[in-house]
Formats: sequence, structure tokens, C-alpha cells
Amino acid sequence: MRRVVVTGMAGITALGSDWATIAGHFANHRSGIRRMDEWDRFEELNTRLAGPIDDFQVPAHWTRKQLRSMGRVSRLAVAAAERALADAGLLDDPSIRDGRMGVACGSSTGSTDEIKAFGNMLLNSVADGLNANSYVRMMPHTTAANISIFFGLTGRLIPTSSACTSGSQGIGYAYEAIKYGRLPMMLAGGAEELCPTEAMVFDALYATSLKNDTPQLSPRPYDSGRDGLVIGEGGGMLVLEELEHALARGARIHAEIVGFGSNADGQHTTRPEQVTMRRAMELALEDAGLAPEDIGYVNGHGTATEQGDIAETLATSSLFGPRMPISSQKSFLGHTLGACGALESWFSIEMMNSDRYVHTLNLDQVDPRCGELDYLRGEFRAMSHQHVMNNNFAFGGVNTSLIFRRWP
Repeated sequence: MRRVVVTGMAGITALGSDWATIAGHFANHRSGIRRMDEWDRFEELNTRLAGPIDDFQVPAHWTRKQLRSMGRVSRLAVAAAERALADAGLLDDPSIRDGRMGVACGSSTGSTDEIKAFGNMLLNSVADGLNANSYVRMMPHTTAANISIFFGLTGRLIPTSSACTSGSQGIGYAYEAIKYGRLPMMLAGGAEELCPTEAMVFDALYATSLKNDTPQLSPRPYDSGRDGLVIGEGGGMLVLEELEHALARGARIHAEIVGFGSNADGQHTTRPEQVTMRRAMELALEDAGLAPEDIGYVNGHGTATEQGDIAETLATSSLFGPRMPISSQKSFLGHTLGACGALESWFSIEMMNSDRYVHTLNLDQVDPRCGELDYLRGEFRAMSHQHVMNNNFAFGGVNTSLIFRRWP
């Protein structure tokens, strides 16, 4: 069994693309949520809230040829991957292109402009807007494939298109690939581009926030006054490396991944199950050889949906008890779907290393139906912990739990 460390981290969010900027906004209670006036044309869509990245531009050195196969979701993923490789000191290292580095990455869906073009073909029998790269931009594994091609990575490619666990499964499966000796380096994470169809998915389930005139007050994870989730967008990537490989090249190590648990509810496509949520956390603890009391903080999934918040917190409380600190960064960025597992893993490591943990925005009164936990509210909290856990849960009953250890 090999030990796995994180040597590079990066992300792109509605509140910035570096931790200092993002943390500054968190500390100042600044939300990335705004009213989407451009969605007014969708009369049957009730929510008008989202967390868009308004200032994203592709790097000037990217070529037209490189961009042809990338829709927005792939561009977010590749941009985050490029930053993560640079952070790891591997961007110009030829060793990543000789089969020693692979990719594990996913999103809820491919780029929806291409889906629209194919739909137009079916509806109107015309192929307007379709070309040789349309499917590549739309396909479910577009993020993983484009990262591999952009950087010339020839190791294993693991697509993890599993909705809200795409990013965390990417990290977990990459961790296992290195742990079991398949290859020494992996790029892992997830991305999502904002699309009104994704808001409509949750709108149809009566699960979106309707605080359209007060975007700064939503979403409200774990709060008794929440009225649903808000969709966001972003991309997050980690560079994972076998410990001895990282030490041999003198890499800076951000953290060690010591545990990963993943399972399925096997019950319902959209109703979360407390028992299997808890079991995913237990699997991560067993993988890490840790006891519940060894975990100092849980980064919760915290979508601000009634069923999700209650099931998740009851599962967490049943395992860790009321002393466990918990918070959700979705309160600031919205639910970034395929990106959230990677972004929140990045945030978890940064919080652990800085001994400053982010509160949940808009959490004024904890829903009494939620599990008894130590909810972080109001401001950052100073704490020092050796291990933190990041949990994510997805439609289809997919559950994931990751454990990170402070280095050294």
C-alpha cells in the first residue's frame, strides 16, 4: 500500500480563483449569488438565483485548436488543472507525459450548448450549429478527456460523471489508483458550467430557493428558514502523488489523503438515506484506520434542501456526536454540482493548514430536525486539527467521504 499526498491544488469559483481571495470574501460574508435577470425569459422557471463566474476568460496562450474541443465545462476543468499542475511544480515536467500521470474527473453533464444543437436536429431536422467537435464538447467524459489531451497525459483516464459526487469520486478513485500502485501521479477533480436546465432540474422537485429579490440571503444550509438550493458553477482540481515520488522530487506537500469511502443508497434516486450516508463515512474511517474521535471537522454537503440537510446531519451526528464542527461553503457559492467535491476538498485542506475554519453563511437558526452538531456560524473559527473529512452526496444515491491529514 502506497501513501498518497496532495502536491497541487487549484480552483475557479464565483468568488475568485485563489484561496486568499476566496477566504477574504468568506471572512467578509460576501456571497457569490446574484439574481439572474437573463433567466426571465424562462417563464416556467421559478428560481432566478445562481452563482455564476462572471469574469472567467480562457488564458491567452491557449490556441484555437485546443479550444475547439472544449465547451465551458471543459475550459473550467482544464484551467483549474493547469493551475494545479503549476502549483505542484509539474506543469513543464516531461514526467507527466510518459504514462506516469492519469486523470480522474467528471461533471454532471457536458456542455449544454451542444446538447441544444443536437436537440434542435431531432426537433427540426436541421444540423445547424453541429460540427466535428460537437459531441466531444457534449459527451459525459468531456472534462477528463480534454484534460488528458491538453496536457498529453497518457496514464489511466477515469471519468466520474456522478452529479454532485463527480469531484469527490474523481479524487477518491485517483487516490485508490495511486494507493494500489497503478501509477504515481493523478490529476483529480470536477467541474460544472452554469445552465438554466440544471436549475430547472431542482425547480421541478420544488427544491430551489425562491428568494429572487434577496440573493444575499440564500442559500441557507441547515437553517430553519431555508427554502431550497441555488445552482453555481466552477472547477476544482488536485494533483495527487505517491509519497515517495513526491519526496524524491522535493515537492511541497499540502496534505495526505488517508481515507476514502463510497457506496450507494440502493433505495431512491433523489431521496437521501441516513444509514448509507453514515456507512460511507465509516468506510472512509476504516480505510484510514481512524476512529470517529480522530476527525476534527466535517465539511458538510449542505445543499440547503430539507431532505438532504436533515439526512446528512442526522447521519453525521449519529457517528460523531454533538461535538463535531460542521459547515458548508455552498452557502457562499451555491451548489456547484460536479465541481463541489473538488472545491470543498481544496477548501478543507486550506482550512486545516491555516487553522481557520469557514462558517456557514445565512445560518441564523439551526433547523431543530437536523442532527445535533457544532454548527459553525457567524464568523471563522480558530481550531487546530490533524484530520478533516469532506462529504458529498448525489442523485442516484451516491455517497462519498474523504479524509485528509495535516502534513507533516
